[in-house]
Amino acid sequence: MFSHGADPAHDASAAGGGVGVSAGGPVVHTRFVWPHGGKRVFLSGSFTRWSEHLPMSPVEGCPTVFQAICSLPPGIYQYKFNVDGQWRHDEGQPTITGEYGVVNTLYLTREFDHINTVLSPTTPGSRMDVDNDSFQRMGSLSDGALQEGSPRISESAIQISRCRVAEYLNAHTGYDLLPDSGKVIALDINLPVKQSFHILHEQGIPVAPLWDSFRGQFVGLLSPLDFILILRELETHGSNLTEEQLETHTISAWKEAKRQTYGRNDGQLRSNQHLVHATPYESLRGIAMKILETGISTVPIIYSSSTDGSFPQLLHLASLSGILKCKYLASL
Repeated sequence: MFSHGADPAHDASAAGGGVGVSAGGPVVHTRFVWPHGGKRVFLSGSFTRWSEHLPMSPVEGCPTVFQAICSLPPGIYQYKFNVDGQWRHDEGQPTITGEYGVVNTLYLTREFDHINTVLSPTTPGSRMDVDNDSFQRMGSLSDGALQEGSPRISESAIQISRCRVAEYLNAHTGYDLLPDSGKVIALDINLPVKQSFHILHEQGIPVAPLWDSFRGQFVGLLSPLDFILILRELETHGSNLTEEQLETHTISAWKEAKRQTYGRNDGQLRSNQHLVHATPYESLRGIAMKILETGISTVPIIYSSSTDGSFPQLLHLASLSGILKCKYLASL
């Protein structure tokens, strides 16, 4: 496939390729990743004696990320990628530079109990220039034994995770968030605030949508933030309120007072604004973007068979944690 005699990777490995490889013994399943795209990507390294080019496959759902899995004895290896006929090294990983300036990527497999000092960054007379910072991140030398440093997630692994999460969010909708069984509680805006918080506490739920029976719509949410602000108000102006006022102060009255005092419209109770919500047909990505763009913690999923949105049905309360939990359960 390629001219082996012209492989530039041989330069750096001539003095130290394959150091630390042990014949027999345990092997480590090692994944090599090229995250920077291409049409045809091959892997070659000291573990193939640079004489074989292993084809790499695109990761499912991530066409720009290629991977290959090799079973290698514990040790230190050099490798390089051939991307559409061009030799490339992974700039995000530790590297080693040979006598003629050729750069190879350096890889340390786990369970490695000894190391030839030819790869030590401080070896006198070595003809190789090791990326010291990256080498130290891979491990530190102490009494001839290699101790692994702090675990580090590579950029390629992060990109693969992002691709898979994005693919899942685009392929699934709000319907996938609905539990097999459960309950969703809504509160009428004319309920007293004190009674409403008692209901939330008894039901063990932190947030409840608000229903305006006059308008026939869901118009907002009652959340822990409301409870905190009410406590603050009571601490500041509590002496001006009678016991009867505390018992009868409604949610709608509190929301209007909140808007005037804190300048929070919430996009909720005013007639010229609409509640931020999602439909069960929207993608999980769209729902997550609504949460992030609006800065709210919960988005009601509401269904209506009418084009004007009348007779809405509350199906679920979506949150970022709920979306991520759905993705996690789907991966089990």
